[in-house]
Amino acid sequence: MSMITGLTRGGEAYIPEFVADLNQNNCIGCGRCFKVCPRDVFDLVEREDVEELSADDDYDDDDYGDDDDGGFSDDTAMVMNLKNALDCIGCGACARICPKKCFTHEPLTAAG
Repeated sequence: MSMITGLTRGGEAYIPEFVADLNQNNCIGCGRCFKVCPRDVFDLVEREDVEELSADDDYDDDDYGDDDDGGFSDDTAMVMNLKNALDCIGCGACARICPKKCFTHEPLTAAG
């Protein structure tokens, strides 16, 4: 199967890489990816609402503050969530703007 390709305005072919994963353990909830995304791919949610984060996960308190609960403040801690990864157009703007390098992108193969 061949990779999905796109064309630049100048006619050059490129292979877009679509968001495949967002490491919420590293996410600081800054919202930069949300602001730069041209589609409806992300959603900022309260960290306690994210099911993937559990008490068993290892957190470095120095990265998030000095709370006794792993550094998360129950009333203000936010984290980015993939709201609709299928709406990603593969521009990669989220990965370029992310200060914590939370994103993993992958090219897709064309069906057919």
